[in-house]
Amino acid sequence: MVKVRVKLNSTDIGALNQVCTSIIDIANKSGIMPSGPIPLPTKRLKITTRKSPCGQGTATFDRFEMRIHKRLIDLPASEKALHHIMRLQIPKSVKIKIEMKD
Repeated sequence: MVKVRVKLNSTDIGALNQVCTSIIDIANKSGIMPSGPIPLPTKRLKITTRKSPCGQGTATFDRFEMRIHKRLIDLPASEKALHHIMRLQIPKSVKIKIEMKD
Protein backbone atom coordinates (compact mmCIF):
# COMPACT_ATOMS: atom_id res chain seq x y z
CA MET A 1 0.00 0.00 0.00
CA VAL A 2 1.33 3.41 -0.98
CA LYS A 3 1.66 5.99 1.79
CA VAL A 4 2.25 9.71 1.72
CA ARG A 5 4.76 11.14 4.21
CA VAL A 6 4.43 14.85 5.01
CA LYS A 7 7.47 16.41 6.71
CA LEU A 8 7.07 19.84 8.27
CA ASN A 9 9.65 22.07 9.96
CA SER A 10 9.58 25.62 11.25
CA THR A 11 11.04 28.00 13.81
CA ASP A 12 7.50 29.14 14.73
CA ILE A 13 5.83 26.38 16.79
CA GLY A 14 2.38 28.01 16.63
CA ALA A 15 2.29 28.15 12.83
CA LEU A 16 3.63 24.60 12.63
CA ASN A 17 0.92 23.22 14.91
CA GLN A 18 -1.75 25.12 12.98
CA VAL A 19 -0.64 23.58 9.66
CA CYS A 20 -0.51 20.10 11.27
CA THR A 21 -4.06 20.54 12.56
CA SER A 22 -5.25 21.63 9.10
CA ILE A 23 -3.68 18.58 7.43
CA ILE A 24 -5.22 16.21 10.02
CA ASP A 25 -8.65 17.85 9.53
CA ILE A 26 -8.40 17.45 5.74
CA ALA A 27 -7.47 13.78 6.15
CA ASN A 28 -10.33 13.11 8.56
CA LYS A 29 -12.86 14.82 6.27
CA SER A 30 -11.60 12.70 3.35
CA GLY A 31 -12.21 9.53 5.35
CA ILE A 32 -8.60 8.41 5.73
CA MET A 33 -6.84 7.71 9.01
CA PRO A 34 -3.64 9.74 9.44
CA SER A 35 -0.87 8.73 11.81
CA GLY A 36 0.69 11.71 13.50
CA PRO A 37 1.69 14.41 13.89
CA ILE A 38 4.81 12.76 15.27
CA PRO A 39 7.13 15.31 16.93
CA LEU A 40 10.74 14.79 15.89
CA PRO A 41 13.68 16.08 17.97
CA THR A 42 14.04 19.86 18.02
CA LYS A 43 17.29 21.17 16.59
CA ARG A 44 18.83 23.95 18.68
CA LEU A 45 21.30 26.28 17.02
CA LYS A 46 23.28 28.25 19.62
CA ILE A 47 25.62 31.21 19.04
CA THR A 48 27.61 33.00 21.76
CA THR A 49 29.17 36.39 20.91
CA ARG A 50 30.98 39.15 22.80
CA LYS A 51 28.91 42.23 23.58
CA SER A 52 31.84 44.59 23.05
CA PRO A 53 32.13 45.63 19.36
CA CYS A 54 35.97 45.80 19.48
CA GLY A 55 36.49 42.54 21.42
CA GLN A 56 38.20 44.33 24.31
CA GLY A 57 36.78 45.23 27.69
CA THR A 58 34.63 43.25 30.08
CA ALA A 59 33.92 39.63 29.41
CA THR A 60 30.17 39.96 28.77
CA PHE A 61 28.50 37.73 26.23
CA ASP A 62 25.23 37.56 24.28
CA ARG A 63 23.73 34.10 23.84
CA PHE A 64 21.36 33.53 20.92
CA GLU A 65 19.39 30.37 20.22
CA MET A 66 17.18 29.33 17.31
CA ARG A 67 14.97 26.27 17.63
CA ILE A 68 13.81 24.31 14.59
CA HIS A 69 10.73 22.22 15.35
CA LYS A 70 9.85 19.21 13.16
CA ARG A 71 6.69 17.15 12.66
CA LEU A 72 5.94 14.03 10.61
CA ILE A 73 2.53 12.92 9.32
CA ASP A 74 1.87 9.63 7.46
CA LEU A 75 -1.28 9.26 5.35
CA PRO A 76 -2.61 6.54 3.07
CA ALA A 77 -2.44 7.71 -0.55
CA SER A 78 -5.66 9.48 -1.49
CA GLU A 79 -5.81 11.73 -4.54
CA LYS A 80 -8.62 13.87 -3.11
CA ALA A 81 -6.83 14.48 0.21
CA LEU A 82 -3.49 15.24 -1.50
CA HIS A 83 -5.15 17.76 -3.79
CA HIS A 84 -6.57 19.62 -0.78
CA ILE A 85 -3.27 19.46 1.13
CA MET A 86 -1.34 20.93 -1.81
CA ARG A 87 -3.82 23.82 -2.09
CA LEU A 88 -3.53 24.60 1.64
CA GLN A 89 -2.30 28.10 2.54
CA ILE A 90 0.99 27.60 4.41
CA PRO A 91 2.86 30.46 6.16
CA LYS A 92 6.33 31.37 4.87
CA SER A 93 7.94 30.26 8.14
CA VAL A 94 6.79 26.64 7.64
CA LYS A 95 8.66 24.36 5.24
CA ILE A 96 6.76 21.35 3.90
CA LYS A 97 7.95 18.27 2.04
CA ILE A 98 5.60 15.59 0.63
CA GLU A 99 6.99 12.15 -0.26
CA MET A 100 5.41 8.97 -1.63
CA LYS A 101 6.46 5.81 0.26
CA ASP A 102 5.77 2.15 -0.58
